[in-house]
Amino acid sequence: MSEQSGAFIAELIASRGDPQRCRARLEAAQLRAQECEPWLKAFVYRPDSHETVDAVAKPLAGLPIGVKDLMATHDMPTTYGSPIYQGFQPAEDAWIVERIRHFGGIVFGKTVTTEFAWREPGPTVNPWNRLHTPGGSSSGSAAAVGAGIVPLAVGTQTVGSVIRPAAFCGVVGYKPSHGNVSKAGVHPLAPSLDHVGFFARTVEGAALCHALFVDAKPEVLESLDAWHTYFTAQPPRKLGVVRTPFWDRVTPEQKANFDATLARLQAAGATLVELDPFDAMPSMLDALQTILQVEAARAIGPLAADHPDLISTHMLALTSAGAAVSPEKYETALALQAKLRSEFAGFIDGCDALVTVPATGGAPEGLADTGDATFCAPWSFLGVPAVTVPAGQTPDGMPLGFQVLGRQGDDLPTLQAAAWIETVLG
Repeated sequence: MSEQSGAFIAELIASRGDPQRCRARLEAAQLRAQECEPWLKAFVYRPDSHETVDAVAKPLAGLPIGVKDLMATHDMPTTYGSPIYQGFQPAEDAWIVERIRHFGGIVFGKTVTTEFAWREPGPTVNPWNRLHTPGGSSSGSAAAVGAGIVPLAVGTQTVGSVIRPAAFCGVVGYKPSHGNVSKAGVHPLAPSLDHVGFFARTVEGAALCHALFVDAKPEVLESLDAWHTYFTAQPPRKLGVVRTPFWDRVTPEQKANFDATLARLQAAGATLVELDPFDAMPSMLDALQTILQVEAARAIGPLAADHPDLISTHMLALTSAGAAVSPEKYETALALQAKLRSEFAGFIDGCDALVTVPATGGAPEGLADTGDATFCAPWSFLGVPAVTVPAGQTPDGMPLGFQVLGRQGDDLPTLQAAAWIETVLG
């Protein structure tokens, strides 16, 4: 379920302009999907065939990519995880889908999302153990990469919907800084918190997404020299360790893995500093919940009112709560978000990146719930870049992750620090 760091970009560049090589890669993805999909259920829709001829000369060279079914596709159904939109096909692609196609990527299929990216799970299971959740809301995207069907997939995160499922499925998750990737054509849940993000098998794959969809620099894929000039693993001088006020929610296995990972990073040359656990976090999570409720009520409340029989109890509860929030409480929550975003640079001052856990532990058993997003929520609220890398397994073989965070806008340095951590962890 993984590949050697460095091999992915080399293969992508080597296959550029080679239709046979691109076709072989696509056929391998199709074969893997045929093997896995009967039980994995990562995709809600896959086309019967894909055309690669016009794509092979471009940066993504016919690369098969999973796209979360929260994103509009003009040539495939887009249901947003809701029966309300059964059979719906938009007139235009979402911005991120248009960019994937523009750079030569192949939309391999639409991946399962929870209902409007909230709590009602879809049918997807964890590729490491089908009795466990893959996480959510980007369930299918994480599972499709984790199972080795596609090398890249696109998801969204409002609270924890990229970082947590990536950790649960043993892959790399990358949530760019808020606003760094256009959300045009992506169904909103809470625009003040919504991010478009990415899943990959290595940090280098996530950095490819950053190069194309954040930095808009396709020229860095013209040669390996150009790529290595743009992106290399950078050892951080100092890492801030954040255990948060919610550390009692972390499982013993995740705590032990986190401490062992820190010891390996320190042995490899990183200086570690334990930071104050950000005492404002409880109020941050309260404010996040307020913003989420109000903005979900605006985005989905009218649909819930028109189709009460087709909306889950989870979404009805969220939108009903949002409708009851006073304007004053909502404005206060937004003001706190703006204040803490401006203060975060001071909190991280002196550190190249922060590190913490991405989840309370490995993926929980059962499919009725997608897991606790507490250890992703503060960073979604602040809108800072976040990356999770695989860091080991629980005693029963479920993946564990390690989360790396940076300053707002410092996405590339955060990815470079994560790439070094990935190298240390092997």
